[in-house]
Amino acid sequence: GKIFCMKVQVLFFGATAEAVGEREISLDLPDRAETKADAAFQQILADYPALKNHKLLFAVNQEYAGGGETIKNGDELAIFTAV
Repeated sequence: GKIFCMKVQVLFFGATAEAVGEREISLDLPDRAETKADAAFQQILADYPALKNHKLLFAVNQEYAGGGETIKNGDELAIFTAV
């Protein structure tokens, strides 16, 4: 079977942008009926382990995310450091 893929934009702010070396990346995720924000964030942490040194806050479409939100193709995720 064909695996469909969805694309989300990931924005990094403050110290997270320095840790990653980018301000913005495009992330491909397997498109399941229910992809939780948490799964996407885990994927980003796996790709950029330097982020684990920071206390992180996450947002989905400019709203704070706890990780249980369902994300869809084209959503915008943001990661920044807790101050």
